[in-house]
Amino acid sequence: MASSVTARTRVVIQKALAADHELRIIETTRSNHATRLAHQLDRDGYDVIIPFGGDGTVNEVANGLLGTTTALAPLPGGSTNVFARAIGFPNDAVEAAGALLQALDEGSITTASLGSANGRAFVFHVGVGFDAAVVDRVERRGPLKRYAGHAWFVASAVRTWSSAERRSLRFSVTADDGRSVDEAQIAVALNVNPYTFLGSQPLDLAPEAALDTPLSVVALESVGLARLIPAAATALRSDTGLPNRSGMVHWSDITGVTLTSDRPFPYQLDGEPQKPVTSLRLEHLPDALRVILPAASTL
Repeated sequence: MASSVTARTRVVIQKALAADHELRIIETTRSNHATRLAHQLDRDGYDVIIPFGGDGTVNEVANGLLGTTTALAPLPGGSTNVFARAIGFPNDAVEAAGALLQALDEGSITTASLGSANGRAFVFHVGVGFDAAVVDRVERRGPLKRYAGHAWFVASAVRTWSSAERRSLRFSVTADDGRSVDEAQIAVALNVNPYTFLGSQPLDLAPEAALDTPLSVVALESVGLARLIPAAATALRSDTGLPNRSGMVHWSDITGVTLTSDRPFPYQLDGEPQKPVTSLRLEHLPDALRVILPAASTL
């Protein structure tokens, strides 16, 4: 169960979806269960799979549907719901269900590109270094994430920034086209924009990132206040994302990039912490997944 799913919401949405469609409901019970379910449901001939949960559930379903004809239709049921909102669905689950029904009626569907991180697909982004350390701290206290919401993310960012862990984060970033950063403390590879939402406010790191483009990569050499605060302020107010200047990179049209370090560094994939690594290979996966879009979406 994701953090904003209630029994009443599930009943309302179930009745709406079942009114004109054959509907089967399955509850996941363990990590990666949704991936195995999605793979089996595709083999059983289902047309659309609707992950009703957070971004982690969407990611699991997407990994089960790679290269298939079964479409994914994300229904927001988590605390932030980055992917569903990024492609145009309302953040309210009941409103999103209405938009989904309209999209199904109109056949609003696209074939989307994804990214991969050491072989696992991601639908909206991978965060490395400081970003991942913050996410890991958030996920270690799951109940606080549910009840404190974005305030807990902010508090976790402050605590991570003041920790010794932040000062030890160092890795290189090398794109296949030759662009490189010798030493960075944070990097984000985006498949879509925004990076995340602070309430209703999108945090735009790379507005050009979309379902039909290669990846975009942003990185900061340092997460000292002199770099981090201006970067965050720019992402909140700019329509061009982070600039490409000294100490900060913004690369678009990236088909492959490798991050390495002589010590393990943390990374998170679609908001889910992963085991630290010394090498991380990110790649663009063109035409990897069929996705239901809100009828009015331009993505």
